[in-house]
Amino acid sequence: MVENLNFCTNPSRRCPLALSQFQGRLLAGIGPVLRLYDLGKKKLLRKCENKLFPNTIITIHTYRDRIYVGDIQESFHYCKYRRDENQLYIFADDVYPRWLTASHHVDFDTMAGADKFGNVYFVRLPQDVSDEIEEDPTGGKIKWEQGRLNGAPNKVEEIVQFHVGDVVSSLQKASLIPGGGECIIYGTEHPPLCGRDHMAYRSAYFPVKDVIDGDLCEQFPTLPMDMQRKIADELDRTPAEILKKLEEIRNKII
Repeated sequence: MVENLNFCTNPSRRCPLALSQFQGRLLAGIGPVLRLYDLGKKKLLRKCENKLFPNTIITIHTYRDRIYVGDIQESFHYCKYRRDENQLYIFADDVYPRWLTASHHVDFDTMAGADKFGNVYFVRLPQDVSDEIEEDPTGGKIKWEQGRLNGAPNKVEEIVQFHVGDVVSSLQKASLIPGGGECIIYGTEHPPLCGRDHMAYRSAYFPVKDVIDGDLCEQFPTLPMDMQRKIADELDRTPAEILKKLEEIRNKII
């Protein structure tokens, strides 16, 4: 029993739950440890590691010299590798304790994530912080080591929040038609609408923010004609004009 317990709690003997290539090497998330491996003649060689992640690493994304790590309970951590010092540093993290179920890298400063409570959200590193990290020739090592409450010294900002209503198991950027604009697609198991008050439903865990609710828009053609006219009058449009606009939006992505 003691040996089994040690096997489960010793990070060095856990199975990696996240793998990613990085500058010709391998990044592995093994429990709360992020490790960088290089290929040796007979086996992988451990080059460096960071043990400061709070729980279990489940996703790893990389872009240029940045590493975006998803923690199972603590959302995203932004990291940087300094080859001259052979060190991995955490320079930013999220303030919300998200139970991550899916993630996707959007751009240099932005990550999309989903949590087990059915929320899809986007976080972004503030532009001034991003510029400072890139322009600092020392990599900001002294500043990075001054996080409060065991957190990173910089925080990402939440720019989008949307409650789906079911656990999101996948996030992917794709174009659904040839030549169409790219969009973030999420995958779940059940229809998202539940008949509750819509604003309260979409804000079940966090206030809904900066999202066009496609599910709600798609219900417009199913409404009775008097309700369609009432909505159209409030928008100073006709029902036909609203239907045409919805079709234009739909055709851009599907």
